[in-house]
Amino acid sequence: MCGIAGIWNLDKKPVEHSTIGRFTDALKHRGPDGSGFWFDDELGIALGHRRLSILDLSENARQPMQYLDGRYQITFNGEIYNFIELRRELEAKGYVFHTQSDTEIVTAAYHEWGNGMLSRFNGMWAFAIFDTKERSLFLARDRYGIKPFLYKFSDNQFAFASELNAFKKLDGFIAELDSETASVYLHNAMAIEGSQRTMIKGVRRLQGGHCALLKDGNLKISRWWNTLDNLVEVPADFGQQAERFRELFYDSVKLRMRSDVSIGTCLSGGFDSTSIICTMSDIAKNDKNLERMPEDWRQAFVATFPGAMNDESANAKETVDYAGVKGIFFEVTENSAIEDIEQILNDFDDCYPGMPTAAWLIYKELRRSGVFVSLDGHGADELLGMYAQGDFISFYDSPHLLTNWSENKRRINEYNTFLNSLENPQLFKSPAEAIFAYHPDFAFAGKIKNTFLNSGAKLKRKLSGNRFSIFRNNPVLSDDDFSQVGANDELPKEWGFINRLLYKQFHSDVLPTILRNFDRVSMAHGVEVRMPFMDWRLVSYAFSLPDSSKLSMGMTKRIAREAMKNRIPESIRTSRLKVGFNSPLPEWLNGPLKNWVKEIIYSPELQSHDLINIKAFQKFAEIHFRNNNWSWGNSEFAWQIVQFLWFEKQLSRKSI
Repeated sequence: MCGIAGIWNLDKKPVEHSTIGRFTDALKHRGPDGSGFWFDDELGIALGHRRLSILDLSENARQPMQYLDGRYQITFNGEIYNFIELRRELEAKGYVFHTQSDTEIVTAAYHEWGNGMLSRFNGMWAFAIFDTKERSLFLARDRYGIKPFLYKFSDNQFAFASELNAFKKLDGFIAELDSETASVYLHNAMAIEGSQRTMIKGVRRLQGGHCALLKDGNLKISRWWNTLDNLVEVPADFGQQAERFRELFYDSVKLRMRSDVSIGTCLSGGFDSTSIICTMSDIAKNDKNLERMPEDWRQAFVATFPGAMNDESANAKETVDYAGVKGIFFEVTENSAIEDIEQILNDFDDCYPGMPTAAWLIYKELRRSGVFVSLDGHGADELLGMYAQGDFISFYDSPHLLTNWSENKRRINEYNTFLNSLENPQLFKSPAEAIFAYHPDFAFAGKIKNTFLNSGAKLKRKLSGNRFSIFRNNPVLSDDDFSQVGANDELPKEWGFINRLLYKQFHSDVLPTILRNFDRVSMAHGVEVRMPFMDWRLVSYAFSLPDSSKLSMGMTKRIAREAMKNRIPESIRTSRLKVGFNSPLPEWLNGPLKNWVKEIIYSPELQSHDLINIKAFQKFAEIHFRNNNWSWGNSEFAWQIVQFLWFEKQLSRKSI
């Protein structure tokens, strides 16, 4: 896990050492364990690397790494978890290796299989391989875009890096806001990361599941992965489905425990992170066939939020005791709202409706404790359907009210029991409201579904509706500019609403954005995040399951909950609440963030703006500041704008 960079002057002008040095060292937080460079002055190319040592800690594994007597030069960010198995396969073909790293396996695999190697990898990656014989640069990103790859391509230069901030250090390039992308973001914060566009004009994104070849000045980009081409046969019996899910999840966790440094997990107390740490414990206790697993794995890091509605520390304590691991609990207090906020937002490297402080702090704690790898639960919500809350799940697939009243009555009673078990039942709809909103018998339910499913298509035509008259422009978009990965895939006709919705969330909008967020806040401290729920085998299997295996009987993630029966605390396995790992933004806006936010929105240079009606936004914010009534909904809307204004201001300074 590292930071990668490269410059190829297509006019063959040699790359200055200081130029690639500044460009690469802008990523030093991603790779605090060293740096390396490779140059070919004749061709005008240079590769840079900032190293985070995870596999093979020796100098032999430093990058850029050469292979086959220098024919191939690679700069690599990520992990290939099945590198041991691939190494054995390649050794049987006569390949010789000089390190214990996965990087060397990638170059040998490229020589043997070309870009066909990608489908053999189980992992996360973004890399560039220069072939000195063919004078070509091969670029690739993992299936779902877990690891970042950004680039600038002009007539005389191709440059790439792991983060937007690096381009502010690229000689001769002026980092300016892409106002069209910014306008799209302001209307839909999830519409950018799955596309090729970024917030900096001229900087593009190699999308997840894509690769590219640069040769003779021509860049050819192609999509190498499509989940729909990799669906599998699943058992008809639900119990057998759950058993297969458990097998795949177990092996996914096991592969991601391979490391030459300490590993742990970020534990929220929710179902996903609890499943991971309990499975890690099970593997360590009972699996005798382990390779490259460190002794030091028994630590779960828990951020607590005293007095906030999103505090799950009690659940986390239950999990720690159940798994028999050490819990490292630390408080995220009101002081955290302001401390290091400028550094946190700079490290975040982009814009988002949520505040990244809590996540940034937990990975800082991992690094401080000497833990450099964390197995986390990202991807499970989008894969299995946790964003749908109890009111929706209880009624969205109900039978007809007149033909099966008994089943509808059972669901109403079950939903009432659920509401009565909550400390804050007012957060959910009443039974009557939930039935009207989500029951298939009512036309409104169909409208809700259409809104979910068609949001991407509507965005491409025209972003509509100025919320509170704050946004000035409704951009008209072309398909090519903002087409998201998978958004136009032809989904199987037999798929229901849930699979269609989850496919979009997983591949196109929600998950790509979340992956970007957690890459930045973890790598800001040189911590690698691994995601067992995103093993490609598990993903392909999950999208081969029917809707009813994911959301039914009033439960989200039904297949995973069944798979984890008797393997995690029962109270967590059956919980129907979704809290999420977020900074307590409403409490902070009602308190310590107030003055900082006002400094941003009342700064003199922002009193006129091409995209935002600043006066209208000030009025909106003042109402909530005065009434001290920030909620999750309006606070996230406000923060989406505030963080964008901060980001734009930093760009105008032309420096990191």
